[in-house]
Formats: sequence, structure tokens, C-alpha cells
Amino acid sequence: MERGSAKSLNRAVAAAIAAGAAGAAGTAAVMGARAMRSGAGRAGSARPGAGSGAGVAAGSPSSTVHHGTIGAEFAQPAADQLTELIRFRTVFSQRRDEIELDEFTGLIAAVERLYPAAHAALDREILNGHALLFKWPGTRPDAAAKPVVLMAHYDVVPVDPRDDWTHSGFSGHQDGEYVWGRGALDDKGAVVVILAAVESLLDQGWTPGLDIYLSFGNNEETAGDSAVAAAALFQERGVQPWMVLDEGGAVAENAFPGLRPPAAVIGVAEKGIVDLELITRSHGGHASTPPKMGATARLARAIMALETNPFPQSMPAPVVEMLRRIGVHSGFGMRLVTANMWAFKGLLTRAFDVLGDEARAMTRTTVAITELEGSKGSNVLASTARANANIRIAVGETVEDVVERVRRIINDPGIELRVLGAHGPSPISPFDNEQFALLSRCVGVSHPDAVVTPCVQTGATDARHFTGICPAVYRFSPLLMDEDDRASLHAVNEKVRISALGAGVVFYRELMQQM
Repeated sequence: MERGSAKSLNRAVAAAIAAGAAGAAGTAAVMGARAMRSGAGRAGSARPGAGSGAGVAAGSPSSTVHHGTIGAEFAQPAADQLTELIRFRTVFSQRRDEIELDEFTGLIAAVERLYPAAHAALDREILNGHALLFKWPGTRPDAAAKPVVLMAHYDVVPVDPRDDWTHSGFSGHQDGEYVWGRGALDDKGAVVVILAAVESLLDQGWTPGLDIYLSFGNNEETAGDSAVAAAALFQERGVQPWMVLDEGGAVAENAFPGLRPPAAVIGVAEKGIVDLELITRSHGGHASTPPKMGATARLARAIMALETNPFPQSMPAPVVEMLRRIGVHSGFGMRLVTANMWAFKGLLTRAFDVLGDEARAMTRTTVAITELEGSKGSNVLASTARANANIRIAVGETVEDVVERVRRIINDPGIELRVLGAHGPSPISPFDNEQFALLSRCVGVSHPDAVVTPCVQTGATDARHFTGICPAVYRFSPLLMDEDDRASLHAVNEKVRISALGAGVVFYRELMQQM
């Protein structure tokens, strides 16, 4: 959530408490008792047991872990490997003539050199030109019974040369605390910690009992087709993953108001996307004699209608559970609300609208105008004006519903709507099953003070293409990030803590060994 959201949430909680107090005294007493029970024993609690799916409890300063001590032996080697991979400008593009193919082939060669044990022990295929698929065969007779797919992508968004980076965007610079550069967090850092975990386990002579697949995409940032090809290959070969884990949430510090420990936020679903083009037309002409409501004015009116008439809010089950778990580790006021969601769900849903952009995006379909086009000349009226609306579809809605609602909001038959690309929201993966409990236990080893919680992913990932062949698809990067770190994603000065890489290796080592 954005800075300053704590004050807003505190006001919302205060309003909720006041609303509860206005009810019957008996009801208020029941609410208070539920709040007391929800926080009982949180300080010093043990890690969650198998099948519980509960987060690791932490509520007192004495339970806080000094970050940097877990996985310290893996941190610097992983940082050096990441530095090397960041230096490859693996920016994909919809236009093939804009892709620097040598950068992609160079990175693949570097990965082979940096992780020799993995390349000796695992089967590797190159899909769709430059995507990597590894198979680490299990040793048990039933090795193929419960395969796991660990995903990441190594393509990155561009670095704008006009931006003022502290260290060059493709330098991989290290300052003793951070590795700087495009892809440090999104998502070369994940590629490195996965492969470093494999390499370290092989060096110790360990091999898995069940099959493990590593799927590294090369065009995720452009919604490319490499993950589609990988999922299709699994289906063709009859491989039905027991669990898929891709990028998504993180171990986030200061993510939720009133929550002192970090939150390990695991995406159990992701919103859908539709790129919707809005087109208006008029006769054009000379700018000295503009008509009323020409093409650009009508387009502007449509855009403002979308801005002032947002989609309705809702609070899907993963967000309700997220609030419940956060409340357990927060103060009494927050627990009073989150332990009694039957009474306060509506109020909290409305409160999300004022908590900032990240919170707002969790509870409704959002519309962002990302491209605008009008006349090509300063004194020429536009005969055609267009805008692209990038719409992120909330869980429970469909592409067709969204397009129809946009049409009703704009209420102008003269504006053409054209779907350029779309996919609906993903199904919700369970967060009370064995797979989620496994992820929770592994977080308990790599980040013992973190509170594990499900969430809805607001951005798109390659994992969505695997939901047709696996019912347990999760989105989580085991990297510790504070507010500044998270703000650097796709932005200037992207960077990752060196110590976070070490803990990330520990997470994946634990995950592979516990399978």
C-alpha cells in the first residue's frame, strides 16, 4: 500500500468500531470476545502445521528476525550471478526487428556457465526460440505423480535513457547492500535464486524424489507466447503439475498499516486484462474553425466518464482472508474489525477506496488510459482520435461484462470500442490446502517473522497459462522488499537487497527438499 495509508485505515477502523458500538451491547460484547480470541497467543507462536495454511505468528519485538543472517552464505554468490545476468539487455518487443537477439542468446550461455551442475543433472529444452524449460527427474518410482513447476522470466522492461538512474540500468552495480539494475526484482532475481538453490543442493549430492520443472520465460513483459507454449507442452506430454509457483507477491515490509512484521503475500488469483481501444471520428479540417464536440472533445468526454464512474467494488474471499490474518497480528482495534468481517466487510470494502491505488485495485476493476492519439499537426483538426484503455478485470467479472459496462458508462454510440487483446481473471487457487501449507512452512524457514497471507494479484503473470492444467497455481517471490524497493519495479533505480537473495535461496532449497 502507499505511504500514508495507515492514517486512512486507522480512520476506517475507528469508524467501523463506532458503528459496532452503536449496535446492541450484547453484539458489541461478542465482537470484542472474537477480537480477543483472534489475537490470543500470537506472540511466540509456532510455525503453521501441515494443512493449516496459517501464517507464521509474530507479534512482539523479541520475535523479529535480523534480516541478512538467514542464507548469508548464499547471498553474495547469488548477487554476483545476478549482476552478470542484469548486464544482458533482454528487452523483448512485439516487433521482432527491435529485439537484440544476441542479448538473449548471451544470457542463455551465461546461465549455462554459471550453473554447471544444474546443466549436467537436469534436462534442458529451449522453447519458442529463447524460453528455457528444465526437468529435474525425481528418483522415486512415482516421480511423475506430483510434479512441481517453478517459474520466472528473464526478459525485462526497457530502461528509458532520459531517466536519471543512480547506477546505470543495465550495470548490475553492487554497493554492498543492493544489486542495482533492470530485472533485479522483476524477474531475474527469481531466476537466480531458483537456480542457485538447485546448484547448491546438487553440490551437496541431493536429488529430488519427485519431478521438478523450471520454466523461465523470455517474453512475459509483452504478454508473449512462451508460457503458452510451455503449458501446451505439459498438456501434450500428459504432465499435470501438483503445484505451480511463479512471480507475484513478495515478503513485504510496511505493506499493511498496523502490521509490524513483514507480510509474505502469496497471490492465489490474478486479475484479467482487456486492452480496449476507443475511437472517435469527425471531418477534420483547419484548427482555426473548430466544431463543437469534435473527435478529440468526444474522446475526452468519454475518458472523463470512465474516470468519474468507476466500476463497483467487491471483496473476494482471498482479500477477506488476508485482512483476517493481518488483523490477528495487529492491534485490538484492527482485530475487532477483521475478526467480525460479517459486520464490517461492507465498510472495509468502501474504506479500500481511500487507502491508495494498490488497495483500490484489489477491490474493483480498474481502467487506465495508457495511450492517446489525435491530430498529427498543431493546426490540424483530428479526423480520428483514439485512446487505449488498459482494464484490469476483478475476480468474478468477465471480459464481456466489462466491455458492456464501458459502453454504458460512455453512452455515446459514435464512439467505437475495439478489443485489442483480452483474457479473463484466473480461477482462485485454494489457500487451505497442502500446497499453500507447504509454501507457508517454507516461508517460516526463510523469513520466520513473516505473516503468510493470500491475496489477489493485480498484475498479470505467466502463471495464468497454467491454470488449465493445474488447480494450485500461486504467485510469490521470496524476496524481502520495503516500500522503496517495491516502488522501483518497472521504474527508475530498480534494485534488490543482497541479503534478500540469500533468504530467497533458502526458501527454494526448503521447498524442493520438503516436496
